[in-house]
Order: sequence, then structure tokens, then C-alpha cells
Amino acid sequence: MPEQPPYLRIADELRRRIVEHEWTPGDRLPSRAQIAQECGVGENVVRRAQELLISQGVLEGRAGSGTYVAEPRKRVRVVRSAAREQPQSSPFRADMKALGRQGDWESRTDAKVPAPAEVATRLGIAEGDLCVRTAYEFLADGKPVQLSTSWEPYELTAGTVVVLPEGGPHAGAGVVNRMAEIGITVTHAVEQPEPRQATTEEASLLGIQKAALVTHIRRTYYSDAGQSVETADIVVPAALCEIVYEVPIRR
Repeated sequence: MPEQPPYLRIADELRRRIVEHEWTPGDRLPSRAQIAQECGVGENVVRRAQELLISQGVLEGRAGSGTYVAEPRKRVRVVRSAAREQPQSSPFRADMKALGRQGDWESRTDAKVPAPAEVATRLGIAEGDLCVRTAYEFLADGKPVQLSTSWEPYELTAGTVVVLPEGGPHAGAGVVNRMAEIGITVTHAVEQPEPRQATTEEASLLGIQKAALVTHIRRTYYSDAGQSVETADIVVPAALCEIVYEVPIRR
């Protein structure tokens, strides 16, 4: 078996000290130089180990102050399930209510945005074809816990009352219900979750450390004719949320 990289070994050692309460939430860690000397490694190895633990929400860095043991947070449960699509209701708001928190979202829609190559592929349209793009910040008690950028083919909804996802008589009704209003039946969604590090912009919006661990979900809704009607990039921070998939069983 290949030898474990030094920075992972140091990360495990730092994590052990936290688990065994040598350091408790809010404690400032010794300097990188001190940890490096204790563990017989270079400071760059300690830096990489600390960056990994920061991305996992175990540690937090404070500019000009040092690195501290992060305070444990109660994570928001994000349930992914097609069965939760209900008329005139929001699964996100229902989840937040069950946790005793206020769920809401803010959005910004831009119409007639050219589709980037990856989005075009997911929607089955040509690169540069026009789309309606909506950026969302989902909030729990007023604090962002999830981001999403939604893309819909402009040609699909142009001239209808549902062209703007968050405007008009069906504002906020969700993809499935909005499409039903123009005679399109959405039958299923495909989701592809993938862990990665947050971008600088995402970290700023979510109030998390730069390069913290997030789950990036690429979701696409399909009609009964097999047409892609919407695709979205959903970003869920690991330190703030846990993702649960609910799979209905039919007999």
C-alpha cells in the first residue's frame, strides 16, 4: 500500500488532538512552525493539512490571527427527492420549518443569456442559444445555506406567463408546476453530485472559508417527450448542510 502523503498524516494528527479534546472549539492552534517541529515536517506540509481541515469545517482561519478549532454547527438537512414536488409548496421551506427555521430565497433572473457549452449540452441545444438564467441564494433564518443557478431554454417559455421563474402569476412555483401551466409534463430529473472546493465567489456568498468543501449537483429536468426543460448547478456547503436522498419505492 502506498505511504500516506505527509500532509494527510498531519491532518489526521491534528484531527486526533481535537477529538481527544487536547484542543477544543475556539482554541487557537500552535503556530505552523511549532507544529512542524513537533511532527518533524516542513511548514508547507502543516499548511496543506490545515487547509484541508478548514475545507472540511474542522478548523477556521482568521486573517492576521491564526488558525482555530471551528465551533460545531448544526447542519441543515437538504432532502433531494422528486416525490417532494408538490403543487403550491416549497420543499426547502418545509425542511426549514421542520427544523424550526425560516426558509426563504433571493433570486436574480436574466433573460436571453447565451448558453455556455456545458449548459447547452445538458439542455440539448446549441452553444450560444438563448436561455433564461436565474441565480438563487437559499436562506435559513436569513443566512445563505445553498446556491443554485438555473438555466431554461428561452424558446421553450418565450411569450408565456412562466417565462420568468420568479415573476408573474406562477412566481416561485417551481419547474414542474410552471411547465405544467404551458402543457409540458415533467416526468423525472437526473442529478449528478460531485464534491469539490468552493470558488472564491461561492465562499463569499455562503460565508464559508475559501476552498471549503462543497457538493456540486448538476440537475436536469426532463419532459415526458424526453426533452430537457431546465438544468441547474446547485452548490451545497458540507460544513452547513447534509444531503439526503429520498428514493420512493413503487410496487
